[in-house]
Amino acid sequence: MCGRFELKTKYDSLPKILKEEIPPGFTSKYETQNLIKPTDPVLVIKNEGKMKTTFMYWGFISPWAKDPFNKSTPRPFNARLETVGEKKLFQSSWRYKRCLIPATGFFEKGFRIRKKNYGTFWLGGIWSRWFSADGAELESFCVLTTDPNRLIRPLHHRMPCVIPNGFEELWTKNFQNADELNRLLHIIKWWSPEDWIVEKINNSSVCQMSLF
Repeated sequence: MCGRFELKTKYDSLPKILKEEIPPGFTSKYETQNLIKPTDPVLVIKNEGKMKTTFMYWGFISPWAKDPFNKSTPRPFNARLETVGEKKLFQSSWRYKRCLIPATGFFEKGFRIRKKNYGTFWLGGIWSRWFSADGAELESFCVLTTDPNRLIRPLHHRMPCVIPNGFEELWTKNFQNADELNRLLHIIKWWSPEDWIVEKINNSSVCQMSLF
């Protein structure tokens, strides 16, 4: 993944789970997006006792950051699945704060990767909540990546983790130990490319960022 994706699903065709617990005004304000990039507010599903649709900033903010708006403060937009449970920055979120990001395609080196039927799919991510000194909250996320399958391998040495339909609650639930977390790996590490397509696009400028 190059740090760009799209969500072109019309509201009526959004997955049902996205519309069960929504932010105020979401129904009337929802718009499709041809290009979503880091630092943008992005539609995300999280689970804190129940599934909830919300908006988060793309670019992971450390909960202990002194000033997340300082440009020198790292805000990774990707995290490697293989090491996410080992890095201090991501450990807690990997265990307790996994999220789903709806998309209809992602971009890599002048190509769009999407489902053949233009269907909505889930990018797997982790999220974080940062508190300011006066108690204000800011939620952010990053997309998990893994080794490429045969579809993505000619384009890049990494690809986003895609969560299959039907695993939404399993992906976002809290787990008590590492063994339970390992149950997730078999559903995301090698998503099947059978129903997907890579297509050339005219504007290769959408992909100017490297994977974290």
